[in-house]
Amino acid sequence: MRTTRNLAAVRRPAALGSALAVVLVLTGCGAEVTSDAKESRKVTVKRCGEPVEYTVPERAVAYEGGSADKLFALGLAEHVYGYVMPPANPPVSESPWASDYAKVKMLSDDLLNKEVVVEAKSDFVVAGWNSGFKDERGITPEILDKLGIQSFMHTESCFNYPGHPERMSPFDALYTDLERLGKIFRVEKKATEVVDAMKKRVAKVEATAPDGDPVPVFLYDSGTDQPFTAGNQVPPNDIIKTAGGRNVFDGLDERWTQVNWESVAEAEPEVVVILDYGDLPAEKKIDFLRRSPHTRELPAVKKGNFFVLDYNEGISGPRNIDGLEKFAAYLRELKG
Repeated sequence: MRTTRNLAAVRRPAALGSALAVVLVLTGCGAEVTSDAKESRKVTVKRCGEPVEYTVPERAVAYEGGSADKLFALGLAEHVYGYVMPPANPPVSESPWASDYAKVKMLSDDLLNKEVVVEAKSDFVVAGWNSGFKDERGITPEILDKLGIQSFMHTESCFNYPGHPERMSPFDALYTDLERLGKIFRVEKKATEVVDAMKKRVAKVEATAPDGDPVPVFLYDSGTDQPFTAGNQVPPNDIIKTAGGRNVFDGLDERWTQVNWESVAEAEPEVVVILDYGDLPAEKKIDFLRRSPHTRELPAVKKGNFFVLDYNEGISGPRNIDGLEKFAAYLRELKG
């Protein structure tokens, strides 16, 4: 379906009492959204560290797979108007929620901007700080506030948000986002179920992590002159740590950040995690690491210990847990 359905509030006749709720069950998703007079009321939810009042959105726009996946995981496809998906994101047909993506519009294959949001007549935008939202591109929560458009930022991106920073581990940030979105859309029960299921999967991985010292792991995002990697504020740090490894740059209080090849060599990683972009495939990155004088003598490269992490398993979203389970299985096999 290429257009959104009308989910206007359903109300009983006034004589029967306008406060009686009508529950709409979202087909195939299991999320129940109460649709009555209460839906027009505002709830206060944190956007980063800032308390913000929200009404239930009906024309949400999501930037990147992580944002859309969070909404779809909560059964909210009927409230999503469309998505913006830059080239780095793998095809949405590969998503566990491919059928939900097919129901909404792809609004752009470029970076998020104010114009596409306004043209879509959106009432809610989900993105990260300094990724989807960015001062330099003229689209920030403050700008959207002035336009009467609600917005929500990934908590994982909030640790250095100006004025209202909020800091927590990447996995905790994922759970928090789902819980907060559940409150905004009035699907708290569904959010609790989704989060509880994720926590059980994480606990199972922790219980089966290999014994002994954590394996030193280098995440290679991109870059030839200087590499981009994961600091301790992004999901791969939690994926590596929970699975039984150690991010060699977990001491960097950053999200995605630039380092130098000398520090990579000094860390002597036993495993390299390759972040696989849609427009920068893993095979090219592995080939570079095997040929470069900076990296060809690394223990991981000499042993061929490469693990490919899908882009949407590496950015904040429900697929982080899929990436965790896959990497944990890889480490268990590697350590015998």
